[in-house]
Amino acid sequence: MNYGFLLESVWHPPLAFEEVAAPKLPPELELQALWFAGSFGREFKLKDGRSLRIIQFGEWNHGPGPDFTHAAIEIDGCHYTGDLEIDSCTSDWESHGHSTNPAFANTILHVAFQPTLREMFVRTSNHRLVPELMITPNQLTEALRLPSRDTAIAIPGRCVQPLRKMSQLGIERLLREASLHRASLKAARFLRTVEAHDFDSALFQATAEVLGYGGNSLPMKLLSQRAPVKMLRANPLHSETILLGTAGFLDAGLYLRAPEDTREYLSRLWETWWKIRPKHEPPTNSCSAWRTSGQRPANHPHRRVGALAALVDKWPTYRKLALATPFSVKPMVDFLQELTHDFWTFRHTLTSAKSNKPISIFGKNLAMELCANQLIPLALHEKRFTFHNYFKHRHSTINQKLKRCGIRLFGSEEASRPYLRRLSHQQGMLQIYSDFCLEDFSDCENCPFPEQLLQWR
Repeated sequence: MNYGFLLESVWHPPLAFEEVAAPKLPPELELQALWFAGSFGREFKLKDGRSLRIIQFGEWNHGPGPDFTHAAIEIDGCHYTGDLEIDSCTSDWESHGHSTNPAFANTILHVAFQPTLREMFVRTSNHRLVPELMITPNQLTEALRLPSRDTAIAIPGRCVQPLRKMSQLGIERLLREASLHRASLKAARFLRTVEAHDFDSALFQATAEVLGYGGNSLPMKLLSQRAPVKMLRANPLHSETILLGTAGFLDAGLYLRAPEDTREYLSRLWETWWKIRPKHEPPTNSCSAWRTSGQRPANHPHRRVGALAALVDKWPTYRKLALATPFSVKPMVDFLQELTHDFWTFRHTLTSAKSNKPISIFGKNLAMELCANQLIPLALHEKRFTFHNYFKHRHSTINQKLKRCGIRLFGSEEASRPYLRRLSHQQGMLQIYSDFCLEDFSDCENCPFPEQLLQWR
């Protein structure tokens, strides 16, 4: 049996398994935790009187955008899937700018705890009316009386029980198959870009996409397409200016907003950019929407574009390591970690103060992400890398998505810990989560994965 069997198998039968004074409103994060824990129940009446049933509470989103994604609800028998936003007050939807933010366009439910004196209409940026649910003081009081629990980021799935009965060897084989399946999909995607353009373009776009991790993957990929590596390599003296300018980060007032020790660098960039900008600057309505709020300083898009520029300067070495036979992770990670830049080695943004200590342009964790998501899949496909070597590599970064996968599949972070240490296991868990959890909007009820696991050998 292989992983493809799990994806293609059909569904089997499931396994056996009075008004009070309004309480003081807790912080919004606690309200979100109560909601996600199911403390208010699943059956509600919307503000307009329609019946609401929560099928799936969704995934807790700790980044920009709606509070929960991948939610599923039923309103008067009609099924909807999308995002969910929780606010303290109904008016927060408008005051927080959700009505004009495209990131909230897929919101299917707005939950609030305090009404406003005047009637509010919750609409998205594409003018769609969002159903509203008002949690009453009684419901909040009852939820607050429930025994406290740690803030969960995921709910264990039905697959916990069959996975618990599997041997460690069986689970490792499952994750091996899933990780290889994931690698084949990623390699195929990479090779489609090679076919459409060339290898260097595909590698540049893939690298930019990884550098955009943390909410800017799409803007970084668009930038790599609008400022292709072939053009940048043909203009080595202007490559950094072209990248920063095309990204929309250069303007005449930047010089005045920056610290004095930064102005010479910015002046050089602007003196070049204003002359060449007509050839490279995209129309205003085509500019990428960069995410800067909620970003760690090291993830700021200014810095990530700077890292891309530093990589262009060393492109022949980078290309050679990416195509090495056999491919080796350590030389690539070492090379990326050793990248330096006169400006970006000491700054997070174009206008930030200089750091007292050097800052890695391309840190080890980011380098490992690049290898896992782009370079290893290609090398496996081209037989320049073996699964034996893949299995040896560990990865210390365990992000929220991986923790969510672990809880969903194994029941808790503690139970999933043995399978979160290796790079290949992490990729296998992410693929299972993508193929089954993210494709299921029945809160596990109709997911075929638990039943198919009984047949896994």
